[in-house]
Amino acid sequence: MEKKKIDEDGSGPSSPKPVDRFGFIKPESSNSPDNLKRSKSSGSEREKRRVQKWRKMIGVGGSDWKHYVRRKPLVVKRRIRKGIPDCLRGLVWQLISGSRDLLLMNPGVYEQLVIYETSASELDIIRDISRTFPSHVFFQQRHGPGQRSLYNVLKAYSVYDRDVGYVQGMGFIAGLLLLYMSEEDAFWLLVALLKGAVHAPMEGLYLSGLPLVQQYLFQFDLLVKEYLPKLGEHFSQEVINPSMYASQWFITVFSYSFPFHLALRIWDVFLYEGVKVVFRVGLALLKSCHDDLVKLPFEKLIHALRNFPEEVMDPDTLLPLAYSIKISKPLEELKLEYEKVHGKEGQSIIARGKQKQVLERNGSSSRNSKRAEKQKGESIKSPETILLKKVSLRRHFSHRKAEHDKLDGPVAQPVQELKRRDSQLMSRHATS
Repeated sequence: MEKKKIDEDGSGPSSPKPVDRFGFIKPESSNSPDNLKRSKSSGSEREKRRVQKWRKMIGVGGSDWKHYVRRKPLVVKRRIRKGIPDCLRGLVWQLISGSRDLLLMNPGVYEQLVIYETSASELDIIRDISRTFPSHVFFQQRHGPGQRSLYNVLKAYSVYDRDVGYVQGMGFIAGLLLLYMSEEDAFWLLVALLKGAVHAPMEGLYLSGLPLVQQYLFQFDLLVKEYLPKLGEHFSQEVINPSMYASQWFITVFSYSFPFHLALRIWDVFLYEGVKVVFRVGLALLKSCHDDLVKLPFEKLIHALRNFPEEVMDPDTLLPLAYSIKISKPLEELKLEYEKVHGKEGQSIIARGKQKQVLERNGSSSRNSKRAEKQKGESIKSPETILLKKVSLRRHFSHRKAEHDKLDGPVAQPVQELKRRDSQLMSRHATS
């Protein structure tokens, strides 16, 4: 992974705190470094061979990816489940999510959203930025490069889709993406996820009332009762429902409080197979701790559901268990049941999910329609009025751009440097 560093804050010399291989500051009592060193030294040659296989599979800058997926889909699925090499993770995430295509179809849109548009959520974003991965070196410095990048991505999306705007959980998703790609790449991957470029759209997780969260919790509750009936009965007796422990699993896709190495492996599969992996991992967690959970009273049960044992969090043990749980058919049946119970509310989520045409537009459809009406109105105005309006707009845009350049620095790299940037990222990962 690309090493992200922060500038010195000028507070005087201090010994740097040790960080793990992902850039998170290690707890003083952590014993993970030895384990990481042992696993790294024992599997270094195997990892090199694995990276070579992946490079052949994706080609230069991802040029061979679609062809390989069509020819050998099962091989791709198996390799993704084993984990994407960290040095290639950012590029592969863009390829499997469809965000690379969105970026190429919308040149210059991200820069316009960051520089020339304003958002009603700007103060909320600024308030929450310091809460996103506070122990990671890239996001620790107040107003540093990491926090500026995170602000830009979240602000741009809140303008791009004003119906969704900004919700706090979005920060962890954007922050995770920024650790593996540039601002512009992270923005378009966020768009691909929320608008449904490949899988069902996620925007319902962040709309008013969190309608998709409610649907997922309804489905998960019934899945627990079906696959783990004894535990489901114990939850009912103790009045425990998924909203007390599983909401963040869906809102942040396990990136909020789970070990980072596990979250990355889940995200590899999530981007390729969709949200069902979140249900599978949730059920696997409960199944792994089943015998202990059924014995606990309410207060201890809540604590256990929010603090799973470290040994359960091993991705090489947890994920195979999750993949063994077949839920595709019951998940779809429960979705239909939820929509029947909730009527129009459930149907509205589906209707919004079918509106993928917004992905091919430069900005949201509502903004485009307003601009069209505005242009239509200006067409009957006098030439002098139009000229004065254009001059005013140019002054406004120049002023906004100067302010942004002064405070936030460069926004995004040009799209034409895409392949060069990918090559640099891969070379950095290969040497790290």
